[in-house]
Amino acid sequence: MKHEPEGSPTVAGETAAAATVLLLGPEAEALAPRLTLSGHRPLLEADLPNGPAPAPRAVILSPREEGRIRELRQRFPGIPVLLGVRSDSLEGRVRCLASGADDFWLTAVGPSDLLTRLRLHLGLGQGPPLPAAAPASRPLQAADLVVNPSTREVRRGLRSLSLTAREYDLLLLLLRAGGTVLSRDAILAEIWREERGASSNVIEVYVRYLRQKLEEGGERRLIHTVRGKGYCLAERLPPHDLSSP
Repeated sequence: MKHEPEGSPTVAGETAAAATVLLLGPEAEALAPRLTLSGHRPLLEADLPNGPAPAPRAVILSPREEGRIRELRQRFPGIPVLLGVRSDSLEGRVRCLASGADDFWLTAVGPSDLLTRLRLHLGLGQGPPLPAAAPASRPLQAADLVVNPSTREVRRGLRSLSLTAREYDLLLLLLRAGGTVLSRDAILAEIWREERGASSNVIEVYVRYLRQKLEEGGERRLIHTVRGKGYCLAERLPPHDLSSP
């Protein structure tokens, strides 16, 4: 879990699993019931006191609220700001980065995308601790695969890959593990936590999607299935550790 910035205390008695999240704008405020069900404490702007107040753990903005990010940075330094965008497009990503937000969330795909991103920024999860995330500005690399978390750009050699939000989150999780094998339960808890009906089969489906895109140019396999253990992203594994594709 990341440390709170000095001078920006959290709400008294708040735990990581019950983070106070400030919602600004109609699309963000509509998420309040789902955030409550997920164990968070949604805070609307109308509920903010006029004077000094404990800082929320994160701010979620509606698409037209990016003009307030500078003000929010001054009032609540050091906390993640997530800006809503209509679609996962280059234009949306550029708009997010230009606004000064830490990340974006997709308003058109329901709250699961937002909740996944929020957990990653707050350092939440279930099961064994996962490897610590690298600083957002530092590109991550394995073999000829390069992912830039700041721009969400993914490249395999000279090819630029277009991934869905869920594919990107899964790839980033595996890449940040640094070759460590992640169990199916750990992956489900981190990426599909809010979807109670999700099973390990959904992981197989998305691993297949990622492999198709990563290997489209004839490149060698990077995402490996480790029999009885889970998945890992590495240049190679000993043959006896690999199950069928």
